[in-house]
Amino acid sequence: MQRYFLDSPFGIDGTAKIQGGDGKHIVKVMRMDVGNRIIAVTNGEAFVSEIIDLLSDGVVISRKEGPLTSNEMPVEVTIACGLPKGDKLDLIVQKGTELGMRAIIPFEAERSIVKWDSKKGDKKVERLSKIAKEAAEQCHRTFIPEVQAPLSFKQLLLESKNYDIRLFADEEDAKSVEPNRIADRLKNVYHKQTVLVVFGPEGGLSRKEADALVTAKFLSVSLGPRILRTETAPLYLLSAMSYEFE
Repeated sequence: MQRYFLDSPFGIDGTAKIQGGDGKHIVKVMRMDVGNRIIAVTNGEAFVSEIIDLLSDGVVISRKEGPLTSNEMPVEVTIACGLPKGDKLDLIVQKGTELGMRAIIPFEAERSIVKWDSKKGDKKVERLSKIAKEAAEQCHRTFIPEVQAPLSFKQLLLESKNYDIRLFADEEDAKSVEPNRIADRLKNVYHKQTVLVVFGPEGGLSRKEADALVTAKFLSVSLGPRILRTETAPLYLLSAMSYEFE
């Protein structure tokens, strides 16, 4: 069944409207009719729902079964990535959503080549949010990962205080005699905790940034002996966390 995220929760009578882009997709693309069923998601819960009426720009649905079993990762993982070049951020958002991340925070790193255009920023965040929504529907998530507007590095350090666990991928850690493996770092992570993991852009984090992260009580983590691309590293980490917790 097709999955859609509701803009408004079900009413007291167990009905809801799906309009706008999703409504047109149901009627014009999927060509659904009264009696067809979909999965509707609201407030982190998914329900099997039936179309009971057609509107000019959407449908009215009635909740029938649920809530369905959630497939969300048991820890809430936020990815903070230094602004990368090209469309790499699109890839990180899409695949990160499939792999269970809860949110993504781009930030302006010392070695970021790309500079965020504040005039076009809202449209970029909107486009990335749409990518996250479509990916969440495809992989049957019950939450759409939040795409935040880019922060400065100093703002990121302040934001990090809101998380239970703080990690950062460090190439120098990987080169050390006894690198801090992901499995070892995750031994002290428990279900329902919030985790923030910081990744550098192309060229990685500067030593100044790495030192500042350590001062802010981040723990360094090694992603193995090979140098990973900036768009690969977050996906590697999320895959490892999925193996550990799921």
